[in-house]
Amino acid sequence: MPAPLKQTARRTLLVTSATLASLALTAPVSLAAPTPTPAPSPSAPVSGSPSPSGSPSASASASASTSPSATPPAKMSSLGGARLGQAGTQVQLTGGAPVLPKDITARSWIVADAQSGEVLAAHNAHWRLPPASTMKMLFADTLLPKFPKTTQYKVERADLEDLGAGSSLVGIKEGETYSVHDLWLGVFLRSGNDAVRVLSSMNGGVAETVRQMNEHAEELQALDTTVVSPDGYDAPHQVSSAYDLTLIARSGLQKKDFREYCSTLTAKFPGATTKNKKGRTVRETFEIQNTNRLLTGDYDISQYQGIAGVKNGNTTNAGATFTGVAERAGRVLLVTVMNPGKDDHNEVYKETAALFDWGFQAAGKVTPVGELVPPKGAAQASAQPGANPGEGGEAGGVGNVSEKPVAGAVAENGSGGVGIAMAITGGVIALLAGAAFLVNRRWPLPDLVRRRR
Repeated sequence: MPAPLKQTARRTLLVTSATLASLALTAPVSLAAPTPTPAPSPSAPVSGSPSPSGSPSASASASASTSPSATPPAKMSSLGGARLGQAGTQVQLTGGAPVLPKDITARSWIVADAQSGEVLAAHNAHWRLPPASTMKMLFADTLLPKFPKTTQYKVERADLEDLGAGSSLVGIKEGETYSVHDLWLGVFLRSGNDAVRVLSSMNGGVAETVRQMNEHAEELQALDTTVVSPDGYDAPHQVSSAYDLTLIARSGLQKKDFREYCSTLTAKFPGATTKNKKGRTVRETFEIQNTNRLLTGDYDISQYQGIAGVKNGNTTNAGATFTGVAERAGRVLLVTVMNPGKDDHNEVYKETAALFDWGFQAAGKVTPVGELVPPKGAAQASAQPGANPGEGGEAGGVGNVSEKPVAGAVAENGSGGVGIAMAITGGVIALLAGAAFLVNRRWPLPDLVRRRR
């Protein structure tokens, strides 16, 4: 059988398997991590008992809670493939494939090819867990297209009310004016819950923003996700999954601004308005740094080669969570890690790096155990006769796709800090149309840009 036909047949079987969960392979032994009680860092929100900021979606599981059990449910969603609904580690190695890292302690994780959507390996992929500030990826993917960067907004007292105790803040002040660009830098770099609340106020309020986020999650087929607080602060029934966070990141990375913000290392942020010695009114600034340690590095972890975002989080109930995207030799991988059982410093980044290393070595040497499904709109559009979702820079409702992709990936020699988010000429790879899209589920990620060396 010719190679293309083999590939199509294999992917068709993956699609079919989602509806044949009862015929899945024997489930491996479930590996449950103990419930950690990490000490939050100064840049991470601390959970408390906040008032719900919106209504959970109607599709929320009745059993979903802020503090999940220490073991995954026996049966989870099979969206993307029957094996993804099984508890435990799912991987199918072929000849020459490396074994998975042995020291991964996360409750849930996933390694996926961002371009083809193939899931190379997963562990409790659909386990609904508190997401912490990784929820801000959905917030950004929902609201980024709504306001031009240059829009100015003067902050009122009401905009900053009801922030959860211990929330991570960028330092927004009542009475000061900020651009939308400033606010998004605060969301992505400092995970500022205050920036989220101000943008939510601009969007009609927290409750309306939560409603839109839940609606967008459903459009993306992130059906494990229920939004209660737009900033990811711990709240009853607020959950997501490694599978959903990966879908959300994949959607966000189609947007030029999303790629720029999530790959930015440092930025100047507006401070207080004061008068200088000459009596002139001046606006102070201060530097903020991205809290993604695979992007910036730390004393116990190096900047990851090829990293280009995406978002981290940490709360008492969620533990540490992280979704990252990295590129090497033209291959783009997405890795999500939720709640490592080991509470070492930067453990979530160390486990993510280990899974990235495995994914780049294993790509092409494993049989995928599932796939990242496309948004509802993309699948519906591609099913229409004569549809061509690659034209116009959009694909069935997935808009704001840049024709000149921008991101900041760490070069393989580890250099960094210069030329982040520089633009290059290059077109977005067209999505496959018609029935071919439905079989292959291919939703390519625009090219990532390496930093200047």
